[in-house]
Amino acid sequence: MRGEVRRYEEKDREAVLDLAPRLMEGVARWRSPDGVRAAVTGWVVEAVERAAEPGRFVYVAEVDGVVAGFVSGEERTHWSGDQELYVGELVVSTDHEGEGVGRALIDTVTDDARRLGVTTITLDTGTANTSARGFYRSLGFEEEDVKLTRVLS
Repeated sequence: MRGEVRRYEEKDREAVLDLAPRLMEGVARWRSPDGVRAAVTGWVVEAVERAAEPGRFVYVAEVDGVVAGFVSGEERTHWSGDQELYVGELVVSTDHEGEGVGRALIDTVTDDARRLGVTTITLDTGTANTSARGFYRSLGFEEEDVKLTRVLS
């Protein structure tokens, strides 16, 4: 990636919020688009508002002075009792896909995990988001859980 990854600053808020709709990709077809848009926007708003809290993080990737992507999340305890870093949101702008922005953001989270002595990084993505699933697989992520839904007519 030609650019830098740095901690989120308030000046980044609008650019980060503008990327939130990309989180709608890969959501099941039976989910309400309006409801999904409201949810993903809410997740990003909460992430940036809580970015400075202990155990939480938001990083932005900046290329040529423009926010090209961001990652947010928190340190938490998995249901098994293991500590992990959870990536709540990872978004790269369409203008910067394939340039290593997503990898640079995950590398930054990985560095944090190692510094904290945490041995796992987890995240969720939609089953239909095949490009994201392939991207995460290429970085060494393995699928761990499967969520099943029955839609009633």
